[in-house]
Amino acid sequence: MPTKPISINFHLFKPCDARCDFCFATFRDVRGRLSTADARRVIDALRAAGGQKITFAGGEPTLHPDIGKLVKHAKQVGFVTGVVTNGSRLAELLEGYGDFLDWAALSVDSGSEETQASLGRGRGDHVQRSVHLADRCRAHGVRVKMNTVVTALNWQEDMSGLVRRIAPERWKVFQVLRVVGQNDGRVEPLLITAQQFEAFLKRHAHLASEGFPAIAEDNDAMTDSYVMVDPLGRFYGNTDGIHRTSPPILEVGVQRALAAVGFDQAKFEARGGTYAW
Repeated sequence: MPTKPISINFHLFKPCDARCDFCFATFRDVRGRLSTADARRVIDALRAAGGQKITFAGGEPTLHPDIGKLVKHAKQVGFVTGVVTNGSRLAELLEGYGDFLDWAALSVDSGSEETQASLGRGRGDHVQRSVHLADRCRAHGVRVKMNTVVTALNWQEDMSGLVRRIAPERWKVFQVLRVVGQNDGRVEPLLITAQQFEAFLKRHAHLASEGFPAIAEDNDAMTDSYVMVDPLGRFYGNTDGIHRTSPPILEVGVQRALAAVGFDQAKFEARGGTYAW
């Protein structure tokens, strides 16, 4: 039976206004992006293949000149829609297209503005802006997630107060991941051990009783458990920590392209990829 890519991360856009040293979606080998018309065709193909939820990522997706039109199109063809964002132009997206956006995943790795800046995210106001944007999302009826990457700079931190203030419906906590061809040469000083990652999780375990359980993904859980599309409309994966891509979806179709990368449906389910979205 063909694999149905029910939940997709569509990395629309390579450009980003942050310089996070741990980023595994740098797309060093990618030049350009799909036209907006072709991006719509990819969205349609993914929906026809059984897609249910599509999350636009980057780079920074809110910088894409037609992000609102693509969110609207995805919603109109039946997708649950989302963005993963550092917040750059999220306010504008909410004002113009908030009715078509279901989820916003805010990337926040620390409650310290200094630590965020050291990681390459923000210029000293990222935490404050994220708190403000979480409130704006809820005012527009957009559900809030929070994504945190645990690195050598924040694994000893207690983020409980910030988690309570942002109050995400889902708090995803990732162990920093090295991917050859994407972040190697920069990420190494930020890598942590499994024990350090576990220590971060234990420090925040009490938040589960308050309604904010950390949904943890270590390096193994992250590998091959996501359906990801790059800015050129190709599936990509990171099997064995090595970046690889499929032929273009618009040339060979969803099933043939997906078979060319290492997506593992069982790992997707094991990490809780299906939930009440």
